[in-house]
Amino acid sequence: MTHPLPPEPDAGPAPAPAAGLVAGVLNPGVTRREVWAWAMYDFANSGYTTVILTTVFSTYFVSVVGQRADWATLAWTAALSLSYLCIMLTMPTLGARADARAAKRRLLYTSTAGCVAATLVLTQAGPGDVWLALAAVAVSNYCYCVGESVVAAFLPELARPAALGRVSGWGWSFGYCGGMLTLGLSLAAVTMGESRGLSAPQYVPWVIVITSLVFALAALPSFFLLRERAVPHAIAVRAPNMLRRLAAAWRDTGAHYPEFRRLLMCGACYQAGIAVVVTLAAVYAEQVMGFTLPQIMLLVFTVNIGAAVGAFGFGYLQDRIGHKRALGITLAGWIVMVLVAYAAVTAPVFWAAAILAGLCMGTSQSAGRAMVGALAPPSRLAEFFALWTFAIQLAAVVGPLTYGLVTWLTAGNHRLAILVTGVFFVGGLLLLARVDIRAGLARRALQG
Repeated sequence: MTHPLPPEPDAGPAPAPAAGLVAGVLNPGVTRREVWAWAMYDFANSGYTTVILTTVFSTYFVSVVGQRADWATLAWTAALSLSYLCIMLTMPTLGARADARAAKRRLLYTSTAGCVAATLVLTQAGPGDVWLALAAVAVSNYCYCVGESVVAAFLPELARPAALGRVSGWGWSFGYCGGMLTLGLSLAAVTMGESRGLSAPQYVPWVIVITSLVFALAALPSFFLLRERAVPHAIAVRAPNMLRRLAAAWRDTGAHYPEFRRLLMCGACYQAGIAVVVTLAAVYAEQVMGFTLPQIMLLVFTVNIGAAVGAFGFGYLQDRIGHKRALGITLAGWIVMVLVAYAAVTAPVFWAAAILAGLCMGTSQSAGRAMVGALAPPSRLAEFFALWTFAIQLAAVVGPLTYGLVTWLTAGNHRLAILVTGVFFVGGLLLLARVDIRAGLARRALQG
């Protein structure tokens, strides 16, 4: 079936809004309230990554649960890698089934409930409860990744093709505000606990409860206001095993959507560098710069401010200059950030690198999601966003593992490890040059 060729995002400036912020931006039938509800999910789940994975619980696991054992950091990264591997193997099938059954909302509900429940289990993890903590974080992260993939698949249903960048930017920027809210409440809990002489096992459970409550409550608008516009259709979603299903999807993109497959390879490369920043920023700040936990939390708070500003402001620029050019600029910014962080020997210089990382993080993640929305066929949105999730999770395994291997082989040289991380951004920039957006849009229109 042939579809009309969609507007080319790289074709030049988007028309000025006729009336209001969203005039000419949203698809017919989409209300501002629904877009707000969609963005609220980014607001809801950002606190999980910010507090649990990046700052509080990651350091709590190594220092308290693992009792600073030599294997504690490896165990933490291994649990996350296992959850990412499970996502890589299962998400393409889950996405295809959600498309076939028009069940994206149902999958969003169940994954959110699973993430919140598993996160609450972490409140029971004290000194020595290694297996409980690892199992809970693996399950919660798996469910988080499912929800992140599914909610992204709603983007092309909400925004017009020429406005994918700015609407994606709205979601990401609003999401970082949610991360800042959760982190701010958590910082208050940590500060209050320490001022009262409480130990980490006494106040960290309250931080986990705060994170879970913000996630659950802020996700409610998405559950009630997001519409399922997909129509159930017959498609073969069963395969002998997950690997064959994944291989079939990879072959299909190569045969019918080669530009999208090039984008997957580009994303897998540069997202590996982003995964290092998200997963190991606290470790780098503590090991290299000597930051304390409250200082680290303030640092991550600052990164979130930069990310929110970058995602919101750059979304508009992205729709004007084109997705590919916008992503290329942000990847160049990541390379500069790595060099600044590598050279930083004083706190102010490192803070400058952190602000630059925030700006680049918001813009690059928003730009990547918008490019997927532009190239994915309308009838297979959940499946193609699941493939994007596969690429991101592959990066989440490769990036931190590379960083860890470099520090292990160099007796703890974190500066060299962050410098090596820059290779992922250079590789992403080179792979991006091979992505032809115009050809991809034309092929998407023909294939449907």
